[in-house]
Amino acid sequence: MAYQAVFKRYELKYLITQKQKARILETMGPYMALDKYGRTTIRNIYFDTDNYRLIRHSIEKPAYKEKLRLRSYQKAQPSSTVFVELKKKYDSVVYKRRMSLSEEEALNWVTGKMHCKEETQISDEIDYFLHYYETLHPVVFLSYEREAYFCKEVSDFRVTFDDNILCRQEDLSLESDVWGTPILEDGKVLMEIKCSGGIPLWMVHALSREHIYKTSFSKYGTAYQAMIFPNTKGGFLYA
Repeated sequence: MAYQAVFKRYELKYLITQKQKARILETMGPYMALDKYGRTTIRNIYFDTDNYRLIRHSIEKPAYKEKLRLRSYQKAQPSSTVFVELKKKYDSVVYKRRMSLSEEEALNWVTGKMHCKEETQISDEIDYFLHYYETLHPVVFLSYEREAYFCKEVSDFRVTFDDNILCRQEDLSLESDVWGTPILEDGKVLMEIKCSGGIPLWMVHALSREHIYKTSFSKYGTAYQAMIFPNTKGGFLYA
């Protein structure tokens, strides 16, 4: 199955209520449609160094930051297709590179047990990342329910709604069931607008009418601050 491997776009985040979501969906009705996957459960495993160098740098809000994760759109099996994703952000623009592999191949690659079976520019970038950050290993499992909408007229304008965001540091496998600690307030939804340029005027009006304002929200960052950092000192785990 063909998939998009390279992304360059803005990703704008908003924390909204269920009532605001319902009104935004009503406004979106004439312009957008739910993608073919409907409501999906997304599983992610984030990788970091022994002292959480990547996420500690990220939450300082630098001009440039990067992260590596494995992602699946269903409960995986060793032969299931999953994605290895290298995500970078510079000057508010998000750049994402991803490769599609079996779950077993992807995990073996990013944990240093084997080389990637495909040699491409993207695999070279990920290899460099793995080499540069030497001690990368799985640190957090993050899952959430997502509804993704695409614009009928503007092909690269998308809106997603994420809720039931759960995180944990146990059972770090895409083959596992979904469970963990919620990181959103009850009744809240994370809305993301993904676009390469401007936001359509009808959406600008809807956001203004609902008094919805852009926020900074990182799922992994929130998980780190809520679950990991309280048990650390200076970025290192207590013994």
